Amino acid sequence: MMEFMPLLMFIAICLVLMLGYPVAFCLSGVALIFAGLGYATGTFDTAFVEALPNRLYGIIANPILIAVPLFVFMGVMLEKSRIAENLLRAMAGVFGKRPGGIALAVIFVGMLLAASTGIIGATVVTMGLITLPTMLKNRYSPALATGTICATGTLGQIIPPSMALILLADVLSSAYQQAQLKMGLFNPKTISVADLFMGAVIPGLLLVVLYAVYVYFLSRFKPELAPPLDDADPEEKPDSAFKIVLPPLALIVVVLGSILAGVATPTEAAAVGAIGAALLALQNRSLDFKQLREVMDSTLHVTSMVFLIFFGAALFSLVFRGFGGDELVEDIFAHMPGGVFAATLVVMLVIFLLGFILDFIEITFVVVPIVAPVLLAMGLDPVWLGIMIAVNLQTSFLTPPFGFALFYLRGVAPESVSTADIYRGVVPYIIIQLLVLLLLALWPSLATWLPGMIYGA
Repeated sequence: MMEFMPLLMFIAICLVLMLGYPVAFCLSGVALIFAGLGYATGTFDTAFVEALPNRLYGIIANPILIAVPLFVFMGVMLEKSRIAENLLRAMAGVFGKRPGGIALAVIFVGMLLAASTGIIGATVVTMGLITLPTMLKNRYSPALATGTICATGTLGQIIPPSMALILLADVLSSAYQQAQLKMGLFNPKTISVADLFMGAVIPGLLLVVLYAVYVYFLSRFKPELAPPLDDADPEEKPDSAFKIVLPPLALIVVVLGSILAGVATPTEAAAVGAIGAALLALQNRSLDFKQLREVMDSTLHVTSMVFLIFFGAALFSLVFRGFGGDELVEDIFAHMPGGVFAATLVVMLVIFLLGFILDFIEITFVVVPIVAPVLLAMGLDPVWLGIMIAVNLQTSFLTPPFGFALFYLRGVAPESVSTADIYRGVVPYIIIQLLVLLLLALWPSLATWLPGMIYGA
């Protein structure tokens, strides 16, 4: 019975989380309860719990994680200062004169917001509040309108500088070194945030292009589903829209480009992004002390939540390892028929299902540390694995009936839009994302070629 304690821990944490309790306290509470049971029965070594202070210090002192509050500040500032709203209105004015134009504008701006906020909920809610009423007013199909907004809102999961990729890079780097040590490589290689960012460029752009192609052909063959704007000016020039798009686009290029070029670390680039977002808000005269306080309060709230989950996940992983959980997972994968292919397929399926009830932060810090060392020791590329997990979670957040993006949009959509409309609208985009997952599985070089060429990773 005791050899199955790690599996019981995993099942227990999933059940407790489904009850709606705070994630960080669920992780810590379940870990302490199982540690107490193990201590009482003499099956758990308390030295694992005693290692917690060193783990917590390592989290606090990790320079990569300092980028988290800075990127959150950057994204919230761009959202609160109405820069995102101005972007959407400007691009809708340019594209709106043709069938499907507003949907194409949503995809383009969603890509920019994904590269600036990296927060799925904020992007979906912002685009839902601004563009959904306009699309419905212009007789857009509710399914197409809501599906496009949900799908583009989840791009923040994969398009760098995504917070999800930053956290995944940190976890996968440790898992990769652990896997190499198990294989007897005592001078282990590592991966960086820039490796994962570069690996996400092609899959992220591929998703955007496929979204746009779908909307283009649908609106061409069924223009009644996505008619042009009623009040669109056929003589309107894109100059004014370009002036609105250029500043945030330049900021994104500077932030992301400095990381990919190796000029700045993610933390340094995040600091530049935070200051740049504040300057853009001042330039638009949309920043005052009240708004600045709201941005800082929101940043503090998100950052505190993230780091509390870090601490809870650290304790959970220590207790899980104390019960021999890593050896149990390794043994299960080693005896699984189908080898590395079957193991990877099972892990992706489990992560996909967990994406219905857990956020990417919980999955990154609870599930990935358990399975990643085993998969990497079986020969998988860490960059490819990270991108596969990110796209997989993005698909999970979009899939009915539990996808997070669907709940976010349902909360701001008018009553005239049914939940069934939202579900129908996301189905084509789910198919597109599954297609990208399949392409990544068949051609891992879609994720590994660019970082290999640039960094020799």
